[in-house]
Amino acid sequence: MKRPTANVVWFKKDLRITDHQPLASAAREGQVVCLFIHEPEWWATPECDGSHRIFLSECLADLDASLRQLGVSLLQRYGNATEVLDRLATEIDITSLWSHEETGADWTYRRDMTVQAWCREKGIPWREFRQDGVVRRLKDRNGWAERWQRTMHRSLWDSPEHLHGPALADDHLSSECRHGVSAKPWAQRGGEGVAKSTLDAFLHQRGVDYRASMSSPLEGWSSCSRISPYLSWGCLSMASTVRSLEERLATLREATLYGAHVDRRWSGSLRSFASRLRWHCHFMQKLEDEPRLEFENMSRACDGLREDFTDTPEAHRRLEAWKNGVTGYPMVDACMRCVQATGWLNFRMRAMLMSFASHHLWLHWRPTAVFLGRHFLDFEPGIHFSQAQMQSATTGINAVRIYSPAKQALDQDPHGHFIKLWVPELSDVPASWLAEPHRMTIDQQLASGCRIGLDYPQPVVDHSTAYREARLKIAVLRREPSARQEARKVFLRHGSRKRQSARKSDEQLNLPMD
Repeated sequence: MKRPTANVVWFKKDLRITDHQPLASAAREGQVVCLFIHEPEWWATPECDGSHRIFLSECLADLDASLRQLGVSLLQRYGNATEVLDRLATEIDITSLWSHEETGADWTYRRDMTVQAWCREKGIPWREFRQDGVVRRLKDRNGWAERWQRTMHRSLWDSPEHLHGPALADDHLSSECRHGVSAKPWAQRGGEGVAKSTLDAFLHQRGVDYRASMSSPLEGWSSCSRISPYLSWGCLSMASTVRSLEERLATLREATLYGAHVDRRWSGSLRSFASRLRWHCHFMQKLEDEPRLEFENMSRACDGLREDFTDTPEAHRRLEAWKNGVTGYPMVDACMRCVQATGWLNFRMRAMLMSFASHHLWLHWRPTAVFLGRHFLDFEPGIHFSQAQMQSATTGINAVRIYSPAKQALDQDPHGHFIKLWVPELSDVPASWLAEPHRMTIDQQLASGCRIGLDYPQPVVDHSTAYREARLKIAVLRREPSARQEARKVFLRHGSRKRQSARKSDEQLNLPMD
């Protein structure tokens, strides 16, 4: 019996049917098999969490439902990519393999190299398409911003009206494989439908106070866009997101022109959001250009800055306190407990967590970045590792930012609602002492039912001392000629080419997606 012939559309982190060039293009060629591979290499990565697998399963269920409406189902197979494709090639004649390019962690790069070799060996064309503003094999950053603009303003790809292809059986997947196990009861739900409604609600309702509220871990919960997981997993394309944003801005401008009342906050909030969409791809481009940044300091002059301290008993003690949210700094601890229960945290608090670990605790960025990556539902390697290095001052070109946990508590949670929500040991501590409860007298501690050192820990380090020592070590390093040479190399390769203001360059703004 003759085997059926079909084009294979390989879904990776592009779990949608809207604005999906590989799907639309393959459908024009004839029969299609829509394939998703559950890869054990991903499960084995230290950043993979049960919450990611649950979110993925929801995305796949939504994608399968959408494909079934078009006439086919999503084929789900388990195994290494080349093994799965080998087996699939015994069931159908694969005309071509279609997919989006992926800027992911090191394991995805190595996997794609083996798939490329497999395709060459089998004589099967592999047609890859760009799905965001990241440019593969980019020679330099000159003109990158203009190219990003052109990419975002291309025509969107329409979903196919109908798909047809051979019916193939899924692998038998365990319940844990399909659904995962997670301790994040408040994590966002996955799928293209939820993604679109989340973006729509932000652009038309929740986002009005985005600019003023995005730094607050409490207000940011609803005022931030919350679309970052959907961009990471490709439930939304970047181009369609930019299109939706620009249509909303145009509607607001038209309403203003015709005399309708428009809340003035909308303009500033949506323009701030637009800048973060650009920075999203800007940071991913760094990893695309230099994959070693997942593991090594961006500025090699920083090698040895923290490494000697990494394996000491004191470093392990500090790391465990940070991971468990028991550092004695309420804002740090509340943020850590929040992200482990919800999978989300606004950007300023993410930066504070990373900065505190790297500067106050003097921990190397790699293990702390891996830990946070496992708990961020929107883990995007290009953004995540670049930001981890930026907040740790190992890029060599960015302003050194050492956040004061007490100041962040006073500025972003003045009434203590966020801290008391996630650190219930402090629920009866007066708001005036929540930023630094260790400064309460014994009588005040007894009155508030929180004895420092018993009910809530003493600070793991002294803020003033740690701040001063970190500043000095980094300043001494940056004055060295080798560090200055490295900084120039880093900027030429990764720095923003947008026009710089007299006071602060774009590269110092530290503004990726929230």
